[in-house]
Amino acid sequence: MALDFLILYEHVVREYESILLLKAELARRGYTVELRQLLDRKKLKYFTLKKPKVLVSSCMYDDEAINSHVYNNIGVCNKVVNLHWEQMLSDTQEEGAWFNFGGNAKKCVQTCWGKRTQQRLVAHGMQEKNCPVTGAVMMDFLRPEFRGYFKDKAALCREHGLDPDKKLMLYISSFGYASMTEQEVKELSDMAGEDFTGFAGTNRTSMEQTLAWFDQYLAGHPEVQLVYRRHPSEWNSPALEALAQKRPNFRVIFADSVKQWIVAADQIFIWMSTAIAEVYFAGKSCRILRPVPIEHEYDPVIYKGADYITDYAAFAAAADAPDSAPFPIAKEVIEGYFDRSDTPAYVRMADLLEDVYKNPPRDQPFSPPFRPHFNLLKFCALIGVHMMYAVKFDPARLAGVAPGFADMASRIYGYIEKAHISKEEARAMEEKIARFVG
Repeated sequence: MALDFLILYEHVVREYESILLLKAELARRGYTVELRQLLDRKKLKYFTLKKPKVLVSSCMYDDEAINSHVYNNIGVCNKVVNLHWEQMLSDTQEEGAWFNFGGNAKKCVQTCWGKRTQQRLVAHGMQEKNCPVTGAVMMDFLRPEFRGYFKDKAALCREHGLDPDKKLMLYISSFGYASMTEQEVKELSDMAGEDFTGFAGTNRTSMEQTLAWFDQYLAGHPEVQLVYRRHPSEWNSPALEALAQKRPNFRVIFADSVKQWIVAADQIFIWMSTAIAEVYFAGKSCRILRPVPIEHEYDPVIYKGADYITDYAAFAAAADAPDSAPFPIAKEVIEGYFDRSDTPAYVRMADLLEDVYKNPPRDQPFSPPFRPHFNLLKFCALIGVHMMYAVKFDPARLAGVAPGFADMASRIYGYIEKAHISKEEARAMEEKIARFVG
């Protein structure tokens, strides 16, 4: 039996909850839906008996992405909708070619969280029919209809060994480059064709000074507990470990979603994370900590003209003050990038997918000069690495005998490991979401 929708995702933390919500709504309308991770093993059933009518992608920037995400998963399909998870960009990125789509990616349906993104894509050659505004599904969990979805402060604190009677301060980090070695930064720069050395330095300096502020403030305020919500790309940080050992009221936590911590926190601080939009839609304020300026080519354009805190004295004063400061980014800017509507975004997105499903293709992503090709090497490699993962055999152990293969397989293995979610976890999330749909 043919499948109606196949939804592909990349990052569990970023996407899974939202696509489960979308799946629940489509299922409520009577459609069949399955979810797959981009690096899951390719299955022949999706090319034959269960070939989906609509392919819903996580990212789709160029012809190679169409080839990799569509053709190598299900064959030819002209009904391709991209959930388009990277829409908070710097001004340089907004004007660059990559994020404005190249080749036949312009012929896929590229969903837009807000009107500003739609206007940018149209200005760069896309037809408006291919870049509809849907709102951002991940913001729906912060709507009144989802009241009770998140744990309250007391429950969350008890779960993580925090005192619910103490003030809970939250810092939303995004110092991904600070965890990288110089060699890793160089490799990433070479791969992207862009020098990230300066930005990596800004990451390290900003992190060092921010942690110094926290150290100084927490030393004099034992009645305050600060949760540092690290970014998924932050790991192996001796500085974080040292501060956590030094200050019992400083905790580094990755468990639970950013939205969960935002809802529970008494006060919120941030650097340059796009989670600032989630703070806004949660009906809360926050303060932006900028010990040093960020290069404009990496700073999300949504932060342009925002109100920053740039020294310790201002940070301490803000931390001491009630959480009643005006939001640091103008309302029209936030809502320009994240369209606000009386109708939840997941319903609007389901309406769009239903329209794509029922009607002829809006465009032809597989039209010439694009020529798809099947990547047999990747097909076989994914089977092999998934077998290794199933038996917990790290391919890095083969570095001595087959260094090239070990490096390639280790990279895939790492992505598979990061994207893994157990059937029990997925089922629990699905059951939780189902209570709020329909």
